[in-house]
Amino acid sequence: MTCQFEIPSLLLYAYIPVIIFSIYFAYIILISNKKSNINKYLFIFSCFFTFWLLLNVVSWYTRKSDLMLLADRLSILEIFSLFFFLLFVHELTRKPLGLFAKFTLSIPFLPILILLFSNHNVYLVDAENCQNQSGNLYYYVYALALIYVFLAIKTLLKKYYRGSDEKLKKQIKIVMFAIIFLVVWFLSFVSFMQYLVSINYANSDNIALFIPIGMLVFIAAITYAITRYQMLNIKLLAAQVLVISLFILIGAQFFFVRNSVNIILTGITLAGVVGFGYILVRSVKLEVQRKEELENLSNQLSVANDKLHVLDQAKSEFISIASHQLRTPLTSIKGFVSLLLEGTYGALDDVKKAALEKVYISNERLIQLVEDLLNISRIEAGRMEFDFQEGQVEDLVKEVVSTLELSAKAKDLYLNYQKPEEPMPKIKMDITKIKEVISNMVDNAIKYTQKGGITVRITDHLTPKEEGGFGKVVEVIVSDTGIGMDEEELGMIFEKFQRGKQISHYHTDGTGLGMYIGKKVVDVHKGRIWAESDGHGKGSRFILELPIN
Repeated sequence: MTCQFEIPSLLLYAYIPVIIFSIYFAYIILISNKKSNINKYLFIFSCFFTFWLLLNVVSWYTRKSDLMLLADRLSILEIFSLFFFLLFVHELTRKPLGLFAKFTLSIPFLPILILLFSNHNVYLVDAENCQNQSGNLYYYVYALALIYVFLAIKTLLKKYYRGSDEKLKKQIKIVMFAIIFLVVWFLSFVSFMQYLVSINYANSDNIALFIPIGMLVFIAAITYAITRYQMLNIKLLAAQVLVISLFILIGAQFFFVRNSVNIILTGITLAGVVGFGYILVRSVKLEVQRKEELENLSNQLSVANDKLHVLDQAKSEFISIASHQLRTPLTSIKGFVSLLLEGTYGALDDVKKAALEKVYISNERLIQLVEDLLNISRIEAGRMEFDFQEGQVEDLVKEVVSTLELSAKAKDLYLNYQKPEEPMPKIKMDITKIKEVISNMVDNAIKYTQKGGITVRITDHLTPKEEGGFGKVVEVIVSDTGIGMDEEELGMIFEKFQRGKQISHYHTDGTGLGMYIGKKVVDVHKGRIWAESDGHGKGSRFILELPIN
């Protein structure tokens, strides 16, 4: 039977965009990861929703009562989407259901298939006006929907609160938001529709047409949840959605405009939107591709960095082991050479004594190198031990100057120690290690000074503190009239295995480790050490600053 009824004026604006976007999201879900069960189940869910939308459009536009009845009866199949949504939730929470569990969950849907074409589903009440009525099966469907939504929420909350990685927690939050939004949206519209019916509002059908938009937002949110953390960039998705929305809204005008001028203007506008939309989507896609390439390079760099870190640890362990193994024989060599030089094993002529002195000096250099390497391995492994005691810096400086005075005289250099007028306050420090730092500062000044000499002085003064205010410090300044340094050298001499450009011409035995180790030691003391110079040939100043408190 053919019947006549009024089609809501907003049907095309409400359903056609939703159908197009639903198909679009289903496509995005599928191509983002075809092998993932998460994507497969959500794709099937979206397909059921799209199928339901198409049946509604058929139901509105058909003039055949039997075809309308068929469309209304088939629309109840949308409830099957909840079965696949529950499977999707279990896959997302990494608790996939087995075959028996899936079969058990599918059994409640059998009555719907059995009663699909019966009057328990939808039945015709007015053939002339094509009016149908929902049967008792819909009460069963509503109850089934509540149960499956409850099972989905329970699974999500259980996974969220029982511990999971941050990425999965963010996905669960988005899915929970989508569920809550859909429930609130549906209940709000149902309540609003009942109110419109109670006041006999003539255009209540137009309002009802926008209920599916809530489901579209639901699918879009879940699509974002699974694609945002996999491969799809949300910028590209947003650009595509914007262009499609404009295309649909402008294209829908053709169903309403009747004036030829308006039709032409609408066509020109639509063509412009298509052209500029294509350019926009393409530019965003290129940006996304570049971003993905940068992310891939960043990931590769991170992996390489991890490997380098492992190799660096292996290197440090090797240096530590090798240094320990070298220390024992070197100490033995030093001991026996000392005994030979002292004449314990008999008198030596000058030639043999000179040779043994060279052996002794070379051995001392090796011992110092081994000690530096051991210190580096301890520092990098965080195993450097410190023995903090109260002491006075001027005592250490005086001892260092006394020890290295002969070395300065051997090069015909002066070594002046300007003793402070008043005793410096005692500070808490590792006396041995700070003494090594000061000794290294003075020794380097002697090595790289060819004429003139070195001046060592101590002062105390106030200096700004990082946390605010001022603090008192003791400062040891070692000034020389040596080769000097430029700005580039000043910035690198405290790095590992780094030496000044011209240093190798004056002293070939250095390793570039002394200043590096010294800075690490000073850092532990919450102090500072740095170098100053006016340039090549104008000498250098090394300053050590230690907090008094």
